[in-house]
Amino acid sequence: MSQVRIMIHGAVAAPRRGVLSGRYGAFVKIQQPPSGTRGNATASQKKPRLIDLSRELYHRSPAHPFHPPVCITPWDTHQPKKAGNTILRSASYALSMSDHAGTHVDAPKHFGPGGKSIDQIPIEDFYTSAFCLDLSHVELKASISVAEMEDALAKSGQEIREGDTVLLYMAFNKRVPFDDPRWQHDFPGLSLEAVHWLADKGCKIFGVEAISPAPEGELNFQAHNACGERGITHIEGLDNLESVVGAGRFRFIGFPLKIREGSGGPMRAVALFED
Repeated sequence: MSQVRIMIHGAVAAPRRGVLSGRYGAFVKIQQPPSGTRGNATASQKKPRLIDLSRELYHRSPAHPFHPPVCITPWDTHQPKKAGNTILRSASYALSMSDHAGTHVDAPKHFGPGGKSIDQIPIEDFYTSAFCLDLSHVELKASISVAEMEDALAKSGQEIREGDTVLLYMAFNKRVPFDDPRWQHDFPGLSLEAVHWLADKGCKIFGVEAISPAPEGELNFQAHNACGERGITHIEGLDNLESVVGAGRFRFIGFPLKIREGSGGPMRAVALFED
C-alpha cells in the first residue's frame, strides 16, 4: 500500500474514508495492482496513429505573392556563454514571416476588418472530427463544382456533420513540386458555389494543399469573401493528404499560434487515428 501526501494549507482536513489525516496534511492510501500485473494495462492500450499534414518551413520557402517572404536566419550559433564555471553553447534563429506562412489557417479578420483575430477563435475549433475527400482528378487551375463535391462525398461514404473539418485532396503537391514557380499560381480550388455548399452542410473549416482555397484571381477573392459571409474558414498549405484520403474519419488537430490580433496562424496540422 502506497501513501501520497496532500498538503492542506491553513487547516487540517477532516478524516475521510481512505485518508489518514495529520497536522500538516493528509495521506491517501493508493491500492497497488497485484504483483506481476503492473504494466499490463499500459501495454494493452494502443497508441493513436498520428499523421503529419504540415508543410516544412525553411528560409525562402514559397509564400503567397500578397505576403512577405519567409526569412530564417541564424541568431545564436553555439557561441560559448559562461556562468560561473559552466559553459553553455546554445543556438537560436530569427524568423521573419507572415501570419499566413506555411501550413496555416485564416482568421475571420483576414476576410474583413470586423472579423475575429486568430487569438479570439476558440481552440476547440481546431480539434474536430474530420475526413478527406478525393478530388485528385481535377485539372490544374480548375474550379470544383458542387456536383463534383457531391460525387466525392458520396464516394467517401461519409456525411458532413455540424462542425466538421473537411480536407480536400487535389493531388496538387504531387503534380507540382513545392519549389516550382507554378506552385504559387496553377492550383485548382473550389468554386464559389462549392464554398457555400460546404457551409450549408455544416462544415466549420475546410483545408487545401495550395496557398489559396480557389483558383487564382477573382474566384479566389470570391471564396475568401464567402468564408467571411458564412462564418467558416479554411486551412492552406496542407501536405501529405494522400495518407488520409479515403481513410474514413479521424481527429483533426491543428492549433494555430496565438498571435495577438493576428489575421491568421501557422499551425502544425495532424490527423489522429484511434486504431
